[in-house]
Amino acid sequence: MANYDYDLIVIGAGSGGISAANLGKNLGKKVALVEKEKIGGDCTWYGCVPSKALIKASEVAHHVNTLEKYGLKLNGDSRLDAKQVMTHVRATREKVYAEETPEVFQQKGIDVFIGAPKFLDNHRLQIGEKVISSKTLVISTGSSPFVPPIDGIGDIDFLTNETIFDLEELPDFMVVIGGGPIGSEMASALSKLGVKITQIEVTDHLLSREDKELSEILMQQMMKNGVKILCNTRASRFAKNGNKIMVSVENETVEQVETDAVLISVGRRPNVNGLELEKAGVEYTPKGIKVNDKLQTSASNIYAIGDVIGSYQFSHIAEYHAGIAVPNALLPLPIKRKVNYENIVWTTFTDPEFARGGLSEAEARGKYGDGIQVYRFNYDRVDRAKTDLATVGLSKYIVDKKGKLLGIHIIGERAGELLHEAQLAKSLGIPFHKIQSMVHVYPTYGPVVKGAATAAYVDKLQNNFFIKLVKKLRK
Repeated sequence: MANYDYDLIVIGAGSGGISAANLGKNLGKKVALVEKEKIGGDCTWYGCVPSKALIKASEVAHHVNTLEKYGLKLNGDSRLDAKQVMTHVRATREKVYAEETPEVFQQKGIDVFIGAPKFLDNHRLQIGEKVISSKTLVISTGSSPFVPPIDGIGDIDFLTNETIFDLEELPDFMVVIGGGPIGSEMASALSKLGVKITQIEVTDHLLSREDKELSEILMQQMMKNGVKILCNTRASRFAKNGNKIMVSVENETVEQVETDAVLISVGRRPNVNGLELEKAGVEYTPKGIKVNDKLQTSASNIYAIGDVIGSYQFSHIAEYHAGIAVPNALLPLPIKRKVNYENIVWTTFTDPEFARGGLSEAEARGKYGDGIQVYRFNYDRVDRAKTDLATVGLSKYIVDKKGKLLGIHIIGERAGELLHEAQLAKSLGIPFHKIQSMVHVYPTYGPVVKGAATAAYVDKLQNNFFIKLVKKLRK
């Protein structure tokens, strides 16, 4: 039997890799964590942490700029200066990283190696001059921004989510290329910090994977906050004009947009290059590493998780993958766990927030035809939303013939938190109408869920055989 340095080597120290390494250690295994650059990965350095710090700052700025709506007024000069906001964002990022340094993991008993890893075979990994081996490995190298080959893009200093938080000061004007989650979050936040934003999206609405009815609410609110949104439009050329950048945009015509900065946010690509996966017998495509439903690669002792396998690109999904892959890899389980995406949820932190779980209405109708029911509840019916001046919003629930949830869609204040009550019912197979029987605190945003569940309950009563019979006899 071969002797290995470790029971588990985790390649990539983002959210998925950190979870995998910690779980392996908690299972009593000898673990090494290998990271090309800095521990924390995309989430700590370029994604969740800095973006949410910026979003919070933008919310505060928006409240300051709209104090009069709340019956408040500042005495004297009330002009907002956002010059230090990126300094604050970077400071927040460093606070999070302080709990993720190599020393923190070494104290836990996890060996850390910083450097670009390369496979020598399916058990051995080279980092610089060092070679380490393991019985099992988990690849969690994440993804990077995809930069499209637009004419002139090499002539400008464009931004991505990996560079935007390094700005010392915010520009006056910015063009955001792409209407996905990252582009929409940045456009929404930066516009409230005083940046004049033009956002360009090739499809007919932002967040094209989401329910169009709710996406249109988002677009209306973002435009109200000053974002210029150009849908069914593509950027065809970039050119320098002194200190400015000229962006050629095409829809039915071609026009020029002058800007100080360009943010490219049109998708991501898995980080597979440089690993020399071929030497380990790990198959991959430009879309990511190939895995089975147990997250096992073509090399049976190597597993892959998170963005690098090209599935749902969220930190919480990478952590979910880690909880499946690591026990499968390390424990003598008679039956290996399989991934199940039926109950995946996510939130886009625009203003207003956009939360989703399950099928959209269009997807549900495509799968079940007319055998679905849709329930909606507007935020303007919620007393707490009225007190908070947050009445822009809508919740939408799709249920099947048995009343089980197929899809949950919420846009509005605290959507990301409100999602979980309905998602719990969906995950456990509880009929949606049963939520109405639970006591909800008043005044909260609870009616966003309970109100729609009550409508489902009323429908269930009206369709009850005995109630229909009584009504018929009374007539």
